Formats: sequence, C-alpha cells, structure tokens
Amino acid sequence: MLPAPDLPLHWLRPAWLWALPALPMIAWAWRSGRRRQSGWREWVDPHLLPHLLDAHAGPRARGALWLGLLGYVLAVCALAGPSWRQLPQPVWQARAPLVIALDLSSASLANDLPPSRLAQARAKIARLLQARAGGQVALVAYADDAYTVAPLTDDAANVALLLDALSPDVMPGDGSDTRRAIAWSARLLKQAGFAQGDIVVLSDHADATARRAAGDAARDGYHVSALGLGTEEGAAFRDAQGAIGRARLDVASLRALASAGEGAFAPLSADDRDLAALGVLDPQRGGAVAARGEKTLVWQDQGYWLLLPLLAIAALAFRRGGVLAMLLAGILLPWTPAQAAEGWWRRPDQQAHARLEVGAQAYRRGQFDAAAQAWRPVPGADAAYNLGNALAKSGDYAGAVAAYDRALRLQPGMDDAVANRDAVLKAMRRRPQPPGQQGQSQSNGQRQNGAQQQGNPSAQRQGQTRESPRQAAQQPPQQQAQAQPQAAQGNPQQSAQPQPADTGAQRKADAAQRARMQQALARAGKESAAKRPAPVETPAQREQRLADEAWLRRIPDDPGALLRAKFQLEHERRQQQGGPP
Repeated sequence: MLPAPDLPLHWLRPAWLWALPALPMIAWAWRSGRRRQSGWREWVDPHLLPHLLDAHAGPRARGALWLGLLGYVLAVCALAGPSWRQLPQPVWQARAPLVIALDLSSASLANDLPPSRLAQARAKIARLLQARAGGQVALVAYADDAYTVAPLTDDAANVALLLDALSPDVMPGDGSDTRRAIAWSARLLKQAGFAQGDIVVLSDHADATARRAAGDAARDGYHVSALGLGTEEGAAFRDAQGAIGRARLDVASLRALASAGEGAFAPLSADDRDLAALGVLDPQRGGAVAARGEKTLVWQDQGYWLLLPLLAIAALAFRRGGVLAMLLAGILLPWTPAQAAEGWWRRPDQQAHARLEVGAQAYRRGQFDAAAQAWRPVPGADAAYNLGNALAKSGDYAGAVAAYDRALRLQPGMDDAVANRDAVLKAMRRRPQPPGQQGQSQSNGQRQNGAQQQGNPSAQRQGQTRESPRQAAQQPPQQQAQAQPQAAQGNPQQSAQPQPADTGAQRKADAAQRARMQQALARAGKESAAKRPAPVETPAQREQRLADEAWLRRIPDDPGALLRAKFQLEHERRQQQGGPP
C-alpha cells in the first residue's frame, strides 16, 4: 500500500516526461504492424474473413496493446522520479584541502626568531594541524627543489609526526626556489582530483618566478598565501658550504606573492592571528563535509513503488497464465526475515564455523549447556574438545570423557584433551556421591559417577574449568589449555555423605570441591606445558635467525635519515629525467 503523500507531487527528473507524447505514435505503429502481419486480408473477401479468422484475436490484441501502453507510462513515470515526501538530510559544507610548503634552506636556521626560524615554523605548523577544522592536509619541503614529506591525507596527526625530522640537512641541495614549491604543491592538489584548494608558503622572500607560479596556481583554482618567517632586521646564518650570510624578511615580495596567488599574507606571530588572517583554520572551499548539527529537507525518490504494477504487467506479457503464476508465487514465498534463510546459502564448513562461534560466545557467558548443544553436531577434533570442556563445566563428567575420547580418535596426541580427560577421571573417582546413592556398586566408577552426576543438580556445578574454547579448526591443535582439576581426597565408597537436610554442609563441600578443581586445573596445565618438547632448531635455522636479528638491529630508528634517503633518491631520479615529473 502506498504511503499517504505529505506534500504535493514533485518530479525529480521531469525531463523523462517528454517521452509520454510518443504514446500515440507507439499505438499507431503497433496497429500498423498487426495489419501487415495478417496476410489473409489481401486475398480473402471481407465477408469471409469472420469465418476464417479467430474472432477472439481482436479483443486479446487490444488488451495487449493497452497493457503495453500502461507499462510504458509506468516506466516513464518511475524514471521521472515522482516524490511526495521530504526527509531531513545533513547540510554539506565545503572544506578546502591545504598544502603547506616549508622553506628548508640554510636561512631557516637564522635566529632572528629565537631559537630559530625553523623551530618557530615547525611549532606553527603543528598548531595549524591541531586547530584546523577538517580538510585534507599535505606537507612539502623545499630548498633548491621541492619534495613531498606527506601527501594529502585526513590524518593531520600523522603529518605532525614528521615535523621534528625536518631540517636543512635532509635536503639534497641548498637554496630557496619558491617557484618549484608552488608548482609542486599545485601538482599534488591536481593529482588528488581537487579543483580548488589552498597553498601556504612559509618563507622570508619570493622572487618574480615565484609570483608567476602563484598566478598560474590561482588560475587553476588554488589560492596561494604566504606566512613570513623572520624579521626585517634579519640575522646571520651559515650555509651548507660554510659561508656566512644574512637573511631578512622581505614583506613586500611576500605580499606580492599572495596578491598574485589570490591569497593572503601574514607575518608569523606568537598566537593564532596569523593563521586566522590566512583563512586556513576554517576553510570553506573544496571537498564537502557535513555541517555540525545542521539539516535540510530533500525530496525522496518514490518511483520504486511503480515497479510493482510494472512487474505484474511484465508477468502478463511473459506467457499465458502469468497472473496465476504471480499470485501463487506471492502466496508460496516465505514471508520471513532474510536471516531465517541465511543458513540455506552456507557451505557445510561455514555452518560448522558459525556453530563454533555460537558455542564460544555461550561458553564465555557461562552458559555451558547452550555451548554443548551448539558444539554437539559439529564434526572435528576441536569441536569434540570444546564439547568435552562444556560438559565438564556443566557437571556431565561421563559425557566429557566420551567427548575427549572422540577428540583423541580424530586427532591422536592432542595434549589438551589428554590432560583434561585425566583430570576429569580423577575428579570422578574422588567426588562425593549424591544423597541416596551410598552403598551402590562402583564397579564402573567413571561411567556410573557420570550418570549419577546428571541427576544431581549441585554436582553439575562442580566441573569448574578455565580453559578457553577452540574457535575454529584453523587454530593450532596444541593450543594451551588447562585440564580439569582433581577432586577431593578419599575413597568414593567410604566418603561421608551429607544428609538431605544438611544443605549448608553440602554447599560447603561443593565450594571446597570447586576450589580444589581450580587448583588442580592450574597444575595440570603447567604439567602439560612442561611435557611438550621444546622446538628443535637446526643449525641452518639458527644461523638464519641470528642473521635476521642482526639485520633488524642495523635498521636506524631515525625519521630524518629516512627523509634524507627519500629526497636523495627522488633528486637523482629527477636529474636523470631532466627535472620534476
């Protein structure tokens, strides 16, 4: 049943409605084709045609024509996107990507901004990455050439990790080519598919070539701003060759650079006024992100409702009896959730894995009966081992021993199953008998005690183990597990039994039994681990292990060295290719 419209009818794609005027032409073409197909009309007299042709063909043909025209109308209307309801959607605002280009020439070591320009620049970039409200960020370092420190990413914290490694000694050469820095930054934005973005250059000057590069970037949609490093008085520095130079802040050239790049200029300040003046803290251009807490109403496409009658018409056009087939399909289809038939499409191994997971979850919650029920039909040694643990936890010692035996038959030598089976057998021999069972024959103590335990609710809680279930057959069979603990000392035929009225004594006995079982569980696990032979290492394996360890120790934990090697390789590649790619 269609939902009641909340608003007047609205078409999301109204251009499709221009296909409706073609209806008369379709009807005319169909009737003309029918006439041409009837060859008898050209050779038989008209008064004889009713006796030669099927009289019912005419009404059926007209019905098929009307059904076809109706299906055409429904299809066109569905494509046009009818909508009569609006839903709230988040408002999307623009967030521009940002590329930060840092001047790493020798002049960045000048101390007119104590302790140095480089230290102040790194602190300012770290503050920018922390305070920026969204948008992707990239970091470029340049001297005589420009290199990518971090490509465009949403993880600003990852970019900040590389700041401390930036220094002039990681660059292949010295210099301050701002033109290449701007061109390389614009290339990063273009390769990422952004039509708009921001570039911020941190330097103390910009020449005419840099201004032309900023103009080219602005024409491509990328705004270039400048953040001035240093003071107008300047300070001395030593370049890579050891010569002494003096670096000054050229405000006029940086303003011209920002003007050519349609950006802004600000000298570096101790607070966030410079970043606010550049407009990079809350960008409003580029990729889209949802505005916080704001929503708008959008039309919801309801054209899918028209597919239901269109499918009915298609069933009628497919073959005779289409209506009956459609009704039978609707009646016989199971109207149940999709999860109910999920198991139909699983392979046997997938079903077994799912049951193992269900049993593991029940086991962790302490629902040992449910875990045993889930693991019982699952084949394999791991499932049998898990079943034995669940049965032992629930108090069914005889069933646990049988499950461990099954696991050992399927996988001989499973140490966990052997240890748990031995502990369960010890607990069966030493556990106190339930009331009313004294004096009975103990010829088959293991099986009989297990049968008695099934009828004793308090005894069913005595099998307390701490081993974790095996999750799947892919896990190692020698997974560390702890065995079932030993029971109290004494002969089961001569142990004193509490009377039915003495419930307090029975509870104390149960608690003591559980404590002893947990202690024995830990001991059995340690013994099982001690019995396992240590892996034998061949001389070749030992030599390979020592070589790997020595190789790992030679790897330097120095981000600066990694950047230096990366920039050097890129520099050599560009030299071979004749410049940046």
